Amino acid sequence: MSLNMRQSAGFWKRTPAHTPSVVAAAFTGGGSDTPDDADSAFDIPRSLSAAAPAAAILPETKPEVSQAAASESQSEQADIPAERPHADPADPTETKFAQTLSSPHTDLTQLRKLSWKGIPPAHRATTWRILLGYAPLSLTRRPPTLQRKRKEYFDLRDQTFARGTAALDAKLWHQITIDVPRTAPDLPMFRLPLVQRSLERLLYCWAARHPASGYVQGINDLATPFYHVFLAEHPANALQDVVDDAEADGFWCLTRLLDSIHDNYTHAQPGIQRALVKMRSLVARIDSRLAEHLAAEGVEFLQFAFRWINCLLVREVSLQCCVRMWDTYLAEEDQGFARFHIYVCAALLLKWSKQLREMDFAQIMMFLQRPPSLAWENKDVEVLLAEAYMYKCLYDESPSHYAASDRP
Repeated sequence: MSLNMRQSAGFWKRTPAHTPSVVAAAFTGGGSDTPDDADSAFDIPRSLSAAAPAAAILPETKPEVSQAAASESQSEQADIPAERPHADPADPTETKFAQTLSSPHTDLTQLRKLSWKGIPPAHRATTWRILLGYAPLSLTRRPPTLQRKRKEYFDLRDQTFARGTAALDAKLWHQITIDVPRTAPDLPMFRLPLVQRSLERLLYCWAARHPASGYVQGINDLATPFYHVFLAEHPANALQDVVDDAEADGFWCLTRLLDSIHDNYTHAQPGIQRALVKMRSLVARIDSRLAEHLAAEGVEFLQFAFRWINCLLVREVSLQCCVRMWDTYLAEEDQGFARFHIYVCAALLLKWSKQLREMDFAQIMMFLQRPPSLAWENKDVEVLLAEAYMYKCLYDESPSHYAASDRP
């Protein structure tokens, strides 16, 4: 049955973006068709509170932090490593990553193969940049490319905020300033004003550059793994000096990720519709008893899996587990977030088949809104990924699975 996402307005909220003239000017004729250039979620609704105070006007240089904010920053950085993670030369996996990344021209196939089973923290940031196509495979070209792309983002950001927040699209900016303080509230790093202002700028610049989709609640959650990974490259006491680079890298990498699932954000969100239908079909083939029980209780996949698809399970597992999951998604080339994720979502639901079949509608919905996976560790995610891979091998491109499910 077709899912009419427009009639499901109670489950999501979209904020259209209008590209400011300064943003359009920043990118007119400025793009490149080389692999080094970035090409050009959502939740069941939460009651909207009063608008958050507007952020300070973006400075042309790195934002200043008051003594009080600096003190707060130092006391709330429990989730930022005290030191940059170092590779263990005795670990064969770390050695393989180091050799692959330090070669004159990185072997992308080898890097994907290594990354599928998890990326060591010391090599994760560089590996993510390469797998997303943001950083080049050439070792010598990597530093100047990152420098150029960061400057390109800083120029865009400075032009976008040149006249202060009062000149921005009011509706878009209002929604972003509401969502950012609610982003990963359990993680101290995302309560820091310095990081919150950075995330606000990133989200606004992304939405302004993508008016066809605009900003959707939940995209803020998808930016959090990038901040976690790119800030982890540096010790916590260097946060003020490196947050700009993390913001720029996060912008380009988020752009690459969202480009791979672009249909999830365009009008009527056809990508989500297809994913939900495929997930429902997959669950029915693997566990018909569970599928029948959900149907009998009136549970629609839209009611719980909408967020799973759009927020990429960021809210269903810890940030650490999410980062581990994304290691594998990125290793799956362009299909990780678009296709393999559907198998992961199905595998997640199937894990609780026995419990769910003993619940009624209300119990099922409460269970799936705060699933046991919130307490998982990396080893649990790795089992989930292995199960999803097994389902993918068994059912991917299966005529009976996809022939009827490619239609919304």
